[in-house]
This record gives sequence, structure tokens and C-alpha cells, in this order.
Amino acid sequence: MTAARIEHLVTSGTFSLDGGTWDVDNNVWIVGDDEEAIVIDAAHDAEAIKAAVGDRILKAIVCTHGHDDHIDAAPALADATGAPILIHLDDHLLWKHTHPDRNPDGYLSDMRRITVAGTELTVLHTPGHTPGAISLHAPDLGTVFTGDTLFAGGPGATGRSYSDFPTIIRSIRDRLLVLPVETVVRTGHGELTTIGTEAPHLQEWIDRGC
Repeated sequence: MTAARIEHLVTSGTFSLDGGTWDVDNNVWIVGDDEEAIVIDAAHDAEAIKAAVGDRILKAIVCTHGHDDHIDAAPALADATGAPILIHLDDHLLWKHTHPDRNPDGYLSDMRRITVAGTELTVLHTPGHTPGAISLHAPDLGTVFTGDTLFAGGPGATGRSYSDFPTIIRSIRDRLLVLPVETVVRTGHGELTTIGTEAPHLQEWIDRGC
């Protein structure tokens, strides 16, 4: 068995909430080896994601949060692969906005471990962008998958329903900025960053009231 690796796919679609719709490009992350994998955020294009997974066993489809642009392709990908869909219970309501006739297959909790290809990822509950937003820390890979909680340049948006700025700042301060400074941050949209790059800007985010 080869070592676990991280693969990256960008898919395009829309994000809709509070009566508005916007075009978005999403990062889809695949973690695994030649035999098995997990998908982090099945966004927009189930066929493209399935093709990237190939003939590997898909052990789980992990949703960093319940916004439609991060979960819209999850049921189709699950149907095609048999993989369970996992999301934090606190985002069940958002999930049902997009998929009213289907439930997730399981619910994530803080500090739950997900193992794939001999590599352990730890669920960190990082609410604020949504109530059930999570990040996935993979220390052996030197990375954390932050969904829309932390981006290159600052926190995720908190101007829409179900979001809260003080909560996302606490999540970033208490759960993410305590990780090693060299940890690579792999986000839900856009470019990579590191914990060390983002840490000095925490007070600036608070003062700006992002």
C-alpha cells in the first residue's frame, strides 16, 4: 500500500442562500492512496469527482458544512460509490434545505477520528460560518482542511443566515491557530495558506469585524 496523498479538484456551480444565487468555484479534496480514499466536500459535479476517485474504495464523503455548494453532489456520489455521507448534526437543517428528501448517513462530532490509507484525520468543530462547520486536521500530512472557516487572508463570511462573526473568530483562535505554524490550510475556495501566515492577522480580523 502506498502512502496517503492529497488530490485536488476544482468544480464550478452556484451557491444559493437568503434569496440570492452566486457563481462559485469549489475545492474538492481527495485523501487516500491507490486502494481507498475519502472525499472532502462533494461540490457540484459527482461525475468528475467519481472519475477522480477512479476504482478506489470511497470510504466516506465528508461535508465541512451544509451550504449547498459543498453538498449538492453528495447524494449522487454516494449512490454511485456506496460511500456514506457524513456531516455535523448542527448543520442538519442546512442539509435539508438542499436535500429535503434524503438524510445524511451519519453525523460528525468534535474530535472524531476518520482513518483512510493509514492516515488519521481529526474532526474539529469550528462553527461560525455555519453552526455545524468542521475542519479536518491531518497531522501526518501536515495539513488542515478548513472548508469555509479559514481562508488565505481571513475568516469565512458571516453575513448570511446561520452564521456568526464572534463564533467564527473563537473557532479560528481556539481550534485552528493552535495548530503548528507550518500546517498547510486547504480551504473550500481559493488558494492555500498556512496557520503561521494567518495567525498574525487575528486582531486585524476582530477590529475589521469581518
